[in-house]
Amino acid sequence: MHSRNGTLRAALAILPLVLGACSTVSHSPPGVTSTASPPSATAARPAPAADKELTALVARQDRVYHIVAPLIAKNAVLCKTSARPLLGFTAKNKFSFPAELRDAAASRLKLGDALQVMQVLEGGGAMRAGVQQGDLLQSIQGQALPRGPLAETEAAQLIGPLLKHVTEVDITVLRSGAPLTLKVPLTMACAFSVDIGNAPQVNAYADGRRVMVTTGILEALSDQELAVILAREIAHNVQQHAQAMQMRATVSGVIDALLPSKPDLRGFAGSAGIKSMEEKFDQEADRMALYMLVRAGFNPAVAIDTLERLAQRYPSTTANSYTALHPWTTERLGLMRNTLAEIRQKQTAKKVLVP
Repeated sequence: MHSRNGTLRAALAILPLVLGACSTVSHSPPGVTSTASPPSATAARPAPAADKELTALVARQDRVYHIVAPLIAKNAVLCKTSARPLLGFTAKNKFSFPAELRDAAASRLKLGDALQVMQVLEGGGAMRAGVQQGDLLQSIQGQALPRGPLAETEAAQLIGPLLKHVTEVDITVLRSGAPLTLKVPLTMACAFSVDIGNAPQVNAYADGRRVMVTTGILEALSDQELAVILAREIAHNVQQHAQAMQMRATVSGVIDALLPSKPDLRGFAGSAGIKSMEEKFDQEADRMALYMLVRAGFNPAVAIDTLERLAQRYPSTTANSYTALHPWTTERLGLMRNTLAEIRQKQTAKKVLVP
């Protein structure tokens, strides 16, 4: 897994090594422990503009990771054939950032050529095994991990085959200058990566294997509200709705186009060729998303208010808006109310929370 022009995947369970971002965000939704340490007072300061841009970038990535991590880790049973094992931590090096921010990443985040652990999934195998933020990854199952500009991509290619038919792996890290080998149990999770699209439009996309949220929707929503959108997009992927509508290639193209740090947005005046989701598919995603939210520790009751507010502020007539692709209807509202009542009944009866 690799970054494109600095837009790193924020949750990153599509491959076993979870590659994401690190920040010092103070409020963490349930499911993830952020152990990022502050920059050293003696570290050389990068240029103010680069420092500011780096801070904003990692804050966005960190926020999305914190929200989506419990959604993918707590819902493997709902993801069916899309669930895969992962190690349960994020890692990156200075080359995970665009060239203009690498000096700032090296100075502020203490990143070099080696992949370094940045966050550890709460309750996951890595946390139980003792993996810590700041650990420098040396090897997995005795095979040395790559370093340098292509470390993320090459590490993902190396690790995938190593995790077949095993439930735990030996990971050697360098901690405080000394090697340490840890036996890490694998954690099952929904195998979808999550990207941040650099566009002001308030929108999100799912192409069957990836989810993207735009910077516009990040600015418009609270963490709980963003969890609603991420859960819905994950549900669309689980149910292969883009494929059913023969829109997978189109949506993938939009996601690819919005990955660069400064994408060309001239082709996004309208829907960028994406058709509105069919009503029955939105209803299916609504229902599954409510279960995903409660299983991940979020408040599912926020979902209706979130979607109604989006529909009011960014109606379907607003080009390239979330409601334009997912029209809000009274039928969806009724189904969500019924599903929430169903969830409450199951909670009272202490039944398994599955649709």
